[in-house]
Amino acid sequence: MKGFGILTGAGLVWMVLAGWYQTPSFFMTNQLIAPPPEPGNVFDAISIFLIDVFLWTALLGALTFWILIPAGREAAAAIESRRESS
Repeated sequence: MKGFGILTGAGLVWMVLAGWYQTPSFFMTNQLIAPPPEPGNVFDAISIFLIDVFLWTALLGALTFWILIPAGREAAAAIESRRESS
């Protein structure tokens, strides 16, 4: 559930910021992935920086809670069962 929460929360913020800053006005191509414009003020610069932060938070957060933590638990259980059987 934590991975899903991180994925949806950070993904939503990424989509909103990328929609504002990385979608050209004609909506035909490169939606959400066009290069961002030059920042006009501090808030634009912070928002453009946060686009990448939230994208990687969404991806790595879901990967951590869905794959890495369960794999680590399985590995620890396998090591523990090997110790008990030896």
